[in-house]
Amino acid sequence: MKVPQFMPYVGQEEYEAIKQCFDTNWITEGPLAEEFNKKLCDKIGVKHGVYAPNGTLALILGLKALGIGPGDEVIVPDVTFLASASSVEFLGATPVFVDVCEDLQINVDDCYRVLNKNTKAIMPVHLFGLTANMERVNEFAKENGLFVIEDAAQALGVKRNGTGCGSFGDVGCFSFFADKTLTTCEGGFVTTNNQEIYDNLLYLRNQGRKNRGTFVHPRIGYNFRMTDIQCAVGLAQLKKFDFVVEKKNYIHSRYDEAFRDFDSVEVYQPQEGVSPFVPFRVIIRTKNNEAAELMEHMRKNDVEPRMFFYPLHLQPAFEGFAGDSRYDKENFKVSEASYNNGICLPSFVAITDQQIEYVCRVIKDFYKKGASQA
Repeated sequence: MKVPQFMPYVGQEEYEAIKQCFDTNWITEGPLAEEFNKKLCDKIGVKHGVYAPNGTLALILGLKALGIGPGDEVIVPDVTFLASASSVEFLGATPVFVDVCEDLQINVDDCYRVLNKNTKAIMPVHLFGLTANMERVNEFAKENGLFVIEDAAQALGVKRNGTGCGSFGDVGCFSFFADKTLTTCEGGFVTTNNQEIYDNLLYLRNQGRKNRGTFVHPRIGYNFRMTDIQCAVGLAQLKKFDFVVEKKNYIHSRYDEAFRDFDSVEVYQPQEGVSPFVPFRVIIRTKNNEAAELMEHMRKNDVEPRMFFYPLHLQPAFEGFAGDSRYDKENFKVSEASYNNGICLPSFVAITDQQIEYVCRVIKDFYKKGASQA
């Protein structure tokens, strides 16, 4: 039995939604984009939102709207996708890494270690359907006069103590890539409750003007627009969203039940106060740094696992930071342990009970044979 890591959950509904763009002959950003924007803001719980072509550009746009630039430093958790840090570097600023907690979210206590006069912002990243401790993040930011930019690429629909991810900070950034809970094939979204930041976003994303149809540009800006074709897909996806969340929770519960009394691996659980929980992936933790060995066993048995994000302080792309003691290995014990022990299990919406059972059996067989002989 083959079990892929991921399959997009798209079908006839999205196909029909795209067709209407051609029927009305409106394919650029237009009325469907406006409708999708409003519904996204309502779901997230924010006053304002603007599109970006993808999640990485959403981060760049959000940072730029906050005025982040050369000489500035932004605190970024060590466990995240490269784009969280590269978006900072793109603007000439410096990403400074801190360790994560056992739940893979930013360790606010460690942020004091890297804080200095150049620190301008902190970027909590909500990973795998879990959430950063935003109460502590905001307290730290307020205490030190920092902006908060949430990387909520994986967290659409997730709430912490009743507040939606992407609405806690000065700016929130989302991705609609194919593997996200909601996809527009490619796409991004930047949110804010601050009118001044919203104005900055409007100018920056639309060639330095708030509205199209004029060739007078009050500011420098760029093209960060999406299309009605993408937004049509997004609207179709929104209609499925509640079902997707329900199915993802069901998948998580099946894996959790299978491994509840199995000592060799542990299924990550939502933190207290996270509701709804939207597991972007079902993730497990091994106990003895055998994630790589277990994943190789899974691949040999036609199950496609995925590793955790490679810690940023180890990334070859950032080898230029060597020599700065803030990036020394001893500062990132939890992130390295998480990478050595963490595995993302297949948890796409269309996965069957039989496939889940097979994945669990393959993992248990690995330990029955003994990790080194599997």
